[in-house]
Amino acid sequence: MNADSTLDSTTKFVQANGLRIAYEEFGNPEHQAIILVAGLFNQMIRWPVEFCNLLVARGYRVIRFDNRDIGLSDKIDGARAPGLFRLFLASQFSIPLKAPYSLDDMAEDTVGLMDGLNIQAAHIVGMSMGGMISQIVTARYPQRILSLTSIMSTSGVRGQGVPSIPVSLKMIKPVSKNRSALDNSVDIWRMIGSPAYPMTDEEARQILRAEYQRSNNPAAYIRQIAAIKTAPNRISLLRSIKVPVLIIHGKQDRLVPVSGGINTAKYIPQAKLCLFEGMGHNLPKPLLAKFAELIDSNCLN
Repeated sequence: MNADSTLDSTTKFVQANGLRIAYEEFGNPEHQAIILVAGLFNQMIRWPVEFCNLLVARGYRVIRFDNRDIGLSDKIDGARAPGLFRLFLASQFSIPLKAPYSLDDMAEDTVGLMDGLNIQAAHIVGMSMGGMISQIVTARYPQRILSLTSIMSTSGVRGQGVPSIPVSLKMIKPVSKNRSALDNSVDIWRMIGSPAYPMTDEEARQILRAEYQRSNNPAAYIRQIAAIKTAPNRISLLRSIKVPVLIIHGKQDRLVPVSGGINTAKYIPQAKLCLFEGMGHNLPKPLLAKFAELIDSNCLN
């Protein structure tokens, strides 16, 4: 479980849940912390520095980190996940399958990060898979979480926030002789991005290339998909949440359709649901300031 040797100048490491987790922090360490939890196969740099600084300007200590098996955090080398077809059948017909690790394990990693940094309580913000992890942390550790923001995520309820078959097939399209993994990733970004806030192919390539250069662990993709697909729904966990909750979702999200955010809010009576026209499955730069404003307001509730 060795992390890559390429380091960013600001990257630090902490032992969490038996793993070495890479993280970066912004702002005054004496201020209340906001923990940012990234999505499927996303390194922490998917949280834009501009967004982190917007939260810092509102008085927070901001921490972003690489989930297990991704980025510069420890990899779960050698662990094999069930094939995609078996995962599809399992999710459709409730067939039990064993994944190399679970969303619960990743939630424990997040709490371990807080322990390692001596953070007794924090606000938590998760996007996509990170939203699922953040929901679990908030429900299982109510004394540790001050507020929850779940962005473009879902409750795990079957049929809610589920991509169409064409989108699902695009997400697992194999690399060919004529198209690299980077080409495939750019195509995916074009498909699931925000139609009202389009990103050029070159802008997408710059972000994706930065991740590839920082660390590349393709095997983690299927392992993290397995963690999502084998997870039970979070209805009972969501119903138990008492802290302030903000749910942000794009109306044009093709990867986790807006029904996922709406369904999540259904099970948290006090949740504030904010839907954005023209937003897909990413964090559009023109909306970052609005997101920071909404998160700050939720933190202050």
